[in-house]
Amino acid sequence: MKSKRLAQWLSSAVLMLAAGTALAAEKPIVFAVAAEPYPPFTVKGGNGEWSGFEVDLIHKLCGLMKAECQIKEVAWDGIIPSLLAKKIDVIFSSMSVTEEREKQIAFSRAYYDSLLGIAGPKGTTVEVTPAGLKGKIIGVQISTVSANYLKKYYENIADLKYYDTQESANADLIAGRTDLMMADGVAIAMMVKTPEAQGLAEIAEVPYDPIIGRGVGAGLRKEDTELKARLDKAIGELLVSKDYADLSQSVFGVSVSPCKRADTPAYVSKVCDSPYTN
Repeated sequence: MKSKRLAQWLSSAVLMLAAGTALAAEKPIVFAVAAEPYPPFTVKGGNGEWSGFEVDLIHKLCGLMKAECQIKEVAWDGIIPSLLAKKIDVIFSSMSVTEEREKQIAFSRAYYDSLLGIAGPKGTTVEVTPAGLKGKIIGVQISTVSANYLKKYYENIADLKYYDTQESANADLIAGRTDLMMADGVAIAMMVKTPEAQGLAEIAEVPYDPIIGRGVGAGLRKEDTELKARLDKAIGELLVSKDYADLSQSVFGVSVSPCKRADTPAYVSKVCDSPYTN
């Protein structure tokens, strides 16, 4: 009798374990975007829904992985802590791959790339040198490679103003409260096309420096090697697809692929066939 009860108990335990395993396997992958909108990469609509280049990429990647995914907004300065605390699974929010960040988290292969630029009044020029930026009031978003670059090289040369969001940095430049702004070159190019920024232009490119990183990748926990492998494969497939080319062209008017742009620096691989799709 006891043996029969033990067998029934073991059978029930096995079924419960199997059910738990199945539920775990079906658990959605939670992709995080910064709560602060970053057009045209992430844009929050009045209904609370997110859209934009990176949101479209998330949907396409999840389709390629045949995975159920969710998008969650997290404040930019808390996005890495949220990943490490397992509140999210993937950071997908224009995060540059840098050595400093790699001390805490892993990255997928790059899914887009853009050099840094400086925005200022249309018709003006500026040299990205100590003499060229001396005394200038320069706006920049906190916790970005732009902020790291300025802090490292120009903290005691220029008057740096840090902002919680890119939108706030844009607004102060438009209002004339700053002389210049440093940010992702593609984001600047899109910003200066808006009606309120018609008097502004990208007036300089920032020379490459290792602090800028190696393109933009998805952030993951170091132990999530299986998810990283799946994401790397999906990104590789997407980069060589017509979907990526069409989306990039429709949003930016150029390709932002880390391997398709003719002007991509040597620090990002330009090989997009076997190394990306294996």
